[in-house]
Amino acid sequence: MNNAVYDVAIVGAGVVGAAIARKLSSYACSTVILEKEWDVSFGVSKTNSGIVHGGFHYPTSLLKGRLEVAGTIMFDRLQQELHFPFQRCGILVVAFTVEEMKTVERMYRQGVENRIIGLELCNRERIHTLEPKLNADVVGGLHAPSGGVIEPYRFVFSLIESARKNGVQLHTRFKVVKAQNEDDHFVIHAEDGRSLQARYLINAAGLYADEVSAACGAERFHITPRKGQEFLLDRNAAGLPGKVIFPVPAPNSKGILVIPTPEGTCMVGPTAVEQEDKEDLSTTRDNFEAIFHSARRLIPKISERDIITAFAGLRPALEGGDFYIAVSEKQPRLIQVAGIQSPGLTAAPAIAEYVKDLMKSAGLVLTERADYDPLIPEVPRIRRLSPYEADTLLQKEPAYGEIVCRCESVSEAEIVAAIRRGHTTMDSIKFYTRAQMGRCQGGFCSYKIMKILQRETGMSIEEITKRGAESRLITDRVGDLTVKTPTPPAQDQPGQESGR
Repeated sequence: MNNAVYDVAIVGAGVVGAAIARKLSSYACSTVILEKEWDVSFGVSKTNSGIVHGGFHYPTSLLKGRLEVAGTIMFDRLQQELHFPFQRCGILVVAFTVEEMKTVERMYRQGVENRIIGLELCNRERIHTLEPKLNADVVGGLHAPSGGVIEPYRFVFSLIESARKNGVQLHTRFKVVKAQNEDDHFVIHAEDGRSLQARYLINAAGLYADEVSAACGAERFHITPRKGQEFLLDRNAAGLPGKVIFPVPAPNSKGILVIPTPEGTCMVGPTAVEQEDKEDLSTTRDNFEAIFHSARRLIPKISERDIITAFAGLRPALEGGDFYIAVSEKQPRLIQVAGIQSPGLTAAPAIAEYVKDLMKSAGLVLTERADYDPLIPEVPRIRRLSPYEADTLLQKEPAYGEIVCRCESVSEAEIVAAIRRGHTTMDSIKFYTRAQMGRCQGGFCSYKIMKILQRETGMSIEEITKRGAESRLITDRVGDLTVKTPTPPAQDQPGQESGR
């Protein structure tokens, strides 16, 4: 057992837990964040659609509506401090009939009541001017210029890096199975036998928030996974829009969207299908056909020929649909942060502020730190630099000239930067750098990345995993056959002295 008693332990290192950790790092309190996966953002957050919402979908009578409105205006400053990909490209909700325009008008009035700046009701001519690729049958819609897109995993990585820079401790592969309340602190036990102690506990465990609450002897509630399947399209796709395109929403879903990403690709989806399995991320042909039928109704040039990859994510739906953020009535030093589905990413910075205030009401003394530094260093991205900037950088660090991922123009120096920040699985390197995210999906660069991982970490090639645990890329078995993996010959390690 770790004998130190932290002031606060946060369970879950997705976007909400990460935002809370960073907020608490600005105060004089000791904080630890506990994540059951091998890296942060590997749960719900990694498959988030990456939309910063416009503040018009929900009334402020709902907690999620108030926190969405508060959160959306916080991203510009966060991006300046943390350097994650973010773009306020705007959102369009498009209508095909007069009846759908009545719904759009209600959304407009709701946005005005929420004090969203810049909302615009559009007629046919205006909406086609804003997005010329729309279906000619679109009769009008709503324009929210404050909406935007973000890379959710890079956002989480940046929040955690900032929190750790300011003293927050991170424990990965720490699956909480029990938390005993002993007088003035919790004793928190992991599945692997580790344990630690904290005076206050924040349950931000996403899909598993109900299980963590039960493990703490607190409220019983049920998280229902809501699966969303999406497709990623090539950056050269003819149907790539300039804005996020929403249909008029359905009762339990915002519908199938067309989403430009901040790095120039495009996503279509997601579906919304409730299930009980919290691990099932399978995709289906039926969903494929439904998604592309709906997406082409919005933008006819959307084509399945442009597909790079398909994936599914799970949203932690809670009965009633609103966020559940409150001090536990059964465990007064436990803060419940559950049911954080859409617009959870948009609301995350505001959720952190809200939880901070709840912590104060629960008795935690928070004193602002004079030495808090909100900034983290920006890692240069060679694909974003002008020829002059690239040449200047190469004079200082030649590894930026070694392109590892040709599809996304990712250099060796960027791969090394990811590894030295603790991202040592293939997926975490992908999320940090975009290497393996292009048209070939790692077909050309995976081996190079694995060799860099070997050099930088000392791992054997057999120890390298896709996302940790049982996802090793090279094993000693193929079916029933045992394969003897040859030991690679010793060779020079170019660039090893760089940055050492």
